[in-house]
Amino acid sequence: EEKVEIPKDVQIKVDKGLIQAKGPRGEVSRKLLPKVKISVQENKITISKKATKREKKIIGTFKAHLKNMLKGVLEPFVYKLKICSSHFPMTASDNEFNVQLGENIPRTLTLKSGVNIKVEGTDITVESPDRELAGQTAASIEQLCKITNRDRRIFQDGIYIISKAGK
Repeated sequence: EEKVEIPKDVQIKVDKGLIQAKGPRGEVSRKLLPKVKISVQENKITISKKATKREKKIIGTFKAHLKNMLKGVLEPFVYKLKICSSHFPMTASDNEFNVQLGENIPRTLTLKSGVNIKVEGTDITVESPDRELAGQTAASIEQLCKITNRDRRIFQDGIYIISKAGK
């Protein structure tokens, strides 16, 4: 049995197989794990399950996910990326990225909803109340610009993560 405190400005709602956290900076929902019982009492969330050693690990993991949800709806998770291009042109707007790495067809990436992206010159900021969504979006942007079949020591163009949430 684990307990997580609910901050003042956050509302928790537990429905069939889904837990939702709503706060001043956004809303995050997550599927509940099977056989995990969650109860909300006053300002605490209690996570319980018939616990063997293996199931205690699952409870601990879910507790960490809940803490991330509660942090995210109060203060969104921010990832910062930097555009480095000397050989190939790269353009970024708030909802689409175009990269031409010497190929015929430009690489594009359309973004998922729930993520805010700000582009200021060569700096990109990815912001979301959902930690996993923010991290995955930043990683997808970085992977989009990875140059293959060229010498990495010379062709260092790309978009790189320079600061992560929580680090």
